[in-house]
Amino acid sequence: MGNSQNLNDRSLQLLKNLVERYIQSGQPVGSKALAQDFDAKLSPATIRNVMADLEELGLIYSPHHSAGRIPTATGYRLFVDSLLTVKPLAAQELSYLSQGLENPNDNTDVVAIASKVLSDVTQMAGIVTIPRREMACLSHIEFLPLSHNRVLVIFVTDEQEVHNKIIQPSKTFSPAELQQAANYLNSVYAGRSLSSVRDVLLTQMQQDHQKLNQGMLDAINMAKLALVDEQKEDYVLSGETNLMSFSELSDMDRLKQLFEAFNQKHSVIQLLDQCLTADGVQIFIGEESGYQAFEQCSLVTSTYSVNDEVVGVLGVIGPTRMAYQKIIPFVDVTAKLLGAALNPKS
Repeated sequence: MGNSQNLNDRSLQLLKNLVERYIQSGQPVGSKALAQDFDAKLSPATIRNVMADLEELGLIYSPHHSAGRIPTATGYRLFVDSLLTVKPLAAQELSYLSQGLENPNDNTDVVAIASKVLSDVTQMAGIVTIPRREMACLSHIEFLPLSHNRVLVIFVTDEQEVHNKIIQPSKTFSPAELQQAANYLNSVYAGRSLSSVRDVLLTQMQQDHQKLNQGMLDAINMAKLALVDEQKEDYVLSGETNLMSFSELSDMDRLKQLFEAFNQKHSVIQLLDQCLTADGVQIFIGEESGYQAFEQCSLVTSTYSVNDEVVGVLGVIGPTRMAYQKIIPFVDVTAKLLGAALNPKS
């Protein structure tokens, strides 16, 4: 973190106090308030000089002619990476989190419970991706013609699960053509994990079509309809209306943008997908997410695993002014509890 190199301990301590005060109050923090933290060991003039340095480094800024300062996304990032003291959860908080996740009925249930628990304890939005079936491998696929141009797709995975889906291709296929398409897909993709099949299908769709004959193209198109669109890597979101109670998110245009992103799901899923490969808790602050809708938000996530294999991501979405020291352990512990709840009992 380049910025921290230029700061001495006093400046870092002052930044830490400013961020903590702002998170707690939501009000810009002035030099007088910060002077109280230092028991008059620092003069207000010294504090103002340090604040000017912090501002020059892009760590804090002054909103709307206010005398006080508030942290920038970079300031929060330095705080989270270097200055944060994460508090372990109290026994009461831990038992509240584990209660709902101890005896789940089925997978979807427990995912919904985890999302709701996260939103309840943080009073922000809780988000959990549905566990991926990606670990399963494709054993066999077949296409059966139905009336009105529709096709029934049956695909079997190595876990002996049979999935059915009705698709509507853009052209009509004879039973022989459907058989040919299935033969091609089975010869190329059988034995591969669903996630790698999806990846290959999507890249083949973008490749030079002249290299593929029409039969292959048709088969790939149908497999894409059946396998790629079938799983939009969905998630369960709880408590999004909590976000309306934060003044920094309450601007109507901003809220609209945020809720549209939740509805369309695409950008949220892409963001959560970035977290799948990360280890432990990951934090996106403000513009770090790369999505305009989340510019005033932070996302704290963690992966969760079944049988030591990462199958999903969960997290909390809230304003950048969130109590990171509490949210991080909530997310971390819920991820471990959810993984344990989904693990097949031996």
